[in-house]
Amino acid sequence: MDQDSLFAPPGEAWQQVSHKLVDLRRLVLVVTLTPLTAALAVGLGILLGGWGVAAAIAAGLAGLAFGLWLIPRNWRAWGYAERLDDLLVTRGVMYRQLTVVPYGRMQYVDVASGPLERRYGLATVQLHTASPATDAKIPGLPTAEAARLRDRLSELGEAQAAGL
Repeated sequence: MDQDSLFAPPGEAWQQVSHKLVDLRRLVLVVTLTPLTAALAVGLGILLGGWGVAAAIAAGLAGLAFGLWLIPRNWRAWGYAERLDDLLVTRGVMYRQLTVVPYGRMQYVDVASGPLERRYGLATVQLHTASPATDAKIPGLPTAEAARLRDRLSELGEAQAAGL
């Protein structure tokens, strides 16, 4: 068996999340690293002088470079596929994961969109089942797709549960 087919079974119509998620996560990275780097530079500058400031700025730039490299890889790893009886969600770069959620096991579907997500026109769909270990979350969906997926999954979940 092919290693990739373990996490992305062939023959499925895989959907990828919006590329706007990359821009959003880059913004969050810069907004988070800037004050942390500045605070570290001040602290190390007081303790070590100019070398401390240089070390803090170098660490901040290294973190930024790593984050900018990792974010698109992480985005490419997210995907989902709607099948007849279940939803497949795949994610992860280093630790890949495939979650299969049968429609009949879904209890409810959450759609969330924070202020930055709304600015980019994105939302996150999260499926909840009886098992707390099930983490079927799909971030970075355009709001129209998130609403469509929420309605479809709710409809399929009710139909499958009624058939039990």
